[in-house]
Parts: sequence; structure tokens; C-alpha cells
Amino acid sequence: MAECITALEYEGGITAIDSGMVRPQMAACYLLETESTLAVVEAGNNDSADRILQVIASRGRSPQEVSHVIVTHVHLDHAGGAGKLMQLMPNATLVAHPRGARHLIDPSRLEASARAVYGDVQFDRMYGTLIPVAGERVIVMQDGDSLQLGQRRLEFIDTPGHARHHFCIWDEQSRGWFTGDTFGISYRELDTENGPFIFPTTTPIQFDPPALIASMERMMEKDPDNMYLTHFGRVQDVRRLAADMKLSVQQFADLGSRFDADKNREEKIQTEMMDWLTGRARNHGVGCSDTRLRDIFGNDVVLNTQGIEFWLDHGRNK
Repeated sequence: MAECITALEYEGGITAIDSGMVRPQMAACYLLETESTLAVVEAGNNDSADRILQVIASRGRSPQEVSHVIVTHVHLDHAGGAGKLMQLMPNATLVAHPRGARHLIDPSRLEASARAVYGDVQFDRMYGTLIPVAGERVIVMQDGDSLQLGQRRLEFIDTPGHARHHFCIWDEQSRGWFTGDTFGISYRELDTENGPFIFPTTTPIQFDPPALIASMERMMEKDPDNMYLTHFGRVQDVRRLAADMKLSVQQFADLGSRFDADKNREEKIQTEMMDWLTGRARNHGVGCSDTRLRDIFGNDVVLNTQGIEFWLDHGRNK
């Protein structure tokens, strides 16, 4: 029996597919359709590949029609399944950031570093073995490069701040950005009558608050109507959310600076961030239980604290 998969269909031939990672609607992969070709944006993990193929089949299309698999950056919730997808999509080219492409061609260092963080048991459960992609099937997109998908033109810009190997993709047809992690996280279970709730996501080793704000400002120059977030799905009301994101990134930086010299820095930042996020969510009208709310935010609070601490120790004023 086919698995029941959440797939959110938007105007203009764009579908957000639940990658199946961690919990429902935590991470999305996107299917872009034109009459002549298909493309996939974000690869999830190895288990996501079958989910993507199932949605493609439900649309009456085939994996042979996929011309490009695009990953915004090489963090494993975005790119861990790229090699598996490329095996199943024989006519596809993998599109990557110049700083990330080598890790998709030879993912051994990426896998080793992730195994060191997660441990072998958890890594195997979440990602399996990363599959390399032949170099001749990989192309890089430099800042300002574009790609034609049938009648659809995609434009790529370098967007550091979350990671130095991150680009975002402008789709003129939908007046929207595929944002990866640059425009933060907006989980659909936190939507209220006030609209989406949004907050930043950092990385343990390359969080750069000024660069992240600059990347968002550059994206807003297009006056977008839509943001297609990996975590999770399309958001609109973009100007309000951009303002929220800028204030929140600054809040992260201020939070780190406030507790920089504290001997219990990690614990203090985590506690303060959780209180701040849950307080914002309540003010936004989110009505789920405190336990559920802390469960939703828990993993992101840990990762965001790691990102802030790395920035304090290695990136700030450097």
C-alpha cells in the first residue's frame, strides 16, 4: 500500500512534499512542474526519495522527466538524499553552491563529521549512507547565474548567514524565493488567524548574523509575493515576516552577547531562547499546550544555541 504523504499544492506548478524527516511537516522538498520538464528543490534524506517519486507518479509524471535536482546547501536535512535521488532520476543534473558541490561528489568528510556529532546509530537511522554523485552530473550556480526549466527561469543568489555554502533561488513565475534556511522556520502547526509564525535557524558552525540580515535584505529587493521555506512550506505576508526575522536575528546576537561570559552560557541561552519563543508564540495566538509547544521548539533551540555559541567563539568580530 502506498504511503500517505503530505503534499501541499500551490499555484504555478509548485508542490511542497513532506520529506518524512523527524516528524510530520518538519522539512519539505519541492516539485517544480512545467509541461516539458520537472525539477526537485531540496533532497531530504535517503528515505525521502521514495516519497518524492510517489508524488511525481501521482501527478502522472515520471522520474525520467526530472532535469535538475537542486539543493540550497549541503546540510543533511536538505542534501542527505541527493545521491539516492540522482540514482533514481537518470536524466537529472545536480545543482549546488560552489562551496558545497565537492561534498556531494565526495560526501565522505560530510558523513564523517555528521557521524561524529550524531553517533553511528542515530546517523544510520536518520540518513543511512550518503551516496556520492558523479562529478560530470553536478553543476554549480554562481551568484547571479540562472537556469531555464522549460518556460520557467530560475535565478540563483549567494545567501550566506546560515551557511557559507548557501544559495537561494528566485522563481519569477511565482514571484517567490526557495529560501532553504535563509528565511528561517515557519511550522504550519503554529499558524493562527494572525498568519504564520516565523523564527531564525542557525547552524552550529557558520552562523553570521550581519550576513544573514544582508542576505534577507537582498532577497526583499525582488518584492516577493511568496517564500517557499524548507521548514515548512509556502508563506506569504512576506514584509511582516521579513521584519520579524531581522528583529529575531538581532535578538539571537544580543542573547549570545548577554551570556557570553557566563559559566553556564549554553544552559542560559537555551532557557532564555525557549522562553522567548514560547512567549512570542503565545502573543501570536498559538493555543497548543506548553508541552507541545516546547516539543516543537526543542530541537531548534538546541541547534540555535550551538550556532550562537560558535559565532561567539569563532565568528564575531572576525
